Amino acid sequence: MTLVFASNNKHKIKEIKSLLGDSFTLLSLHDINIWEDIQEEEPQIEGNALAKARFVFNTCGLNVFADDTGLEITALNGLPGVHSARFAGENKDSSANIEKVLSLLGDTENREARFRTVIALILDKKEYLFEGIVNGTIIREKKGTEGFGYDPIFVPEGKNRTFAEMELAEKNTVSHRARAFEKLKEFLIQY
Repeated sequence: MTLVFASNNKHKIKEIKSLLGDSFTLLSLHDINIWEDIQEEEPQIEGNALAKARFVFNTCGLNVFADDTGLEITALNGLPGVHSARFAGENKDSSANIEKVLSLLGDTENREARFRTVIALILDKKEYLFEGIVNGTIIREKKGTEGFGYDPIFVPEGKNRTFAEMELAEKNTVSHRARAFEKLKEFLIQY
């Protein structure tokens, strides 16, 4: 089965290819000649995922899925949430986003957080949503060089290392994205 993944993020594409395996042919936006940055203006993560999937489907008519992820920090009333990618500005600077989170948290003791991913799938003109959540903690300084985004400051529950300290295979056993994509994969296999 061929699916378009509504992303050009090389890190995400690599992660998703390893999650979905060889049963699916995965195309990026560049593979189908969509070069523009799809707007993410919805107030909810689900809305952004659906908006991206609908944009691609309406442009090319191919079966497509899109995801949106937010880091939700308890002490920051759920921020950065839907604004995670652009928390420190429109240029999507991961280092600046991390610095802003650490600055806002300061010496706060409650560092509980969760990553939440929602995948919107448009398959044969029908829409489906899949969600994955992983709870964890925001540490006080960056650790690790793997992954992307907030991975260097997020330690998932039950682990003692950040996502950025984990190899991709290990991260894929516990991550929010992996949990959502596992649900997507199960659905597609049974479809």
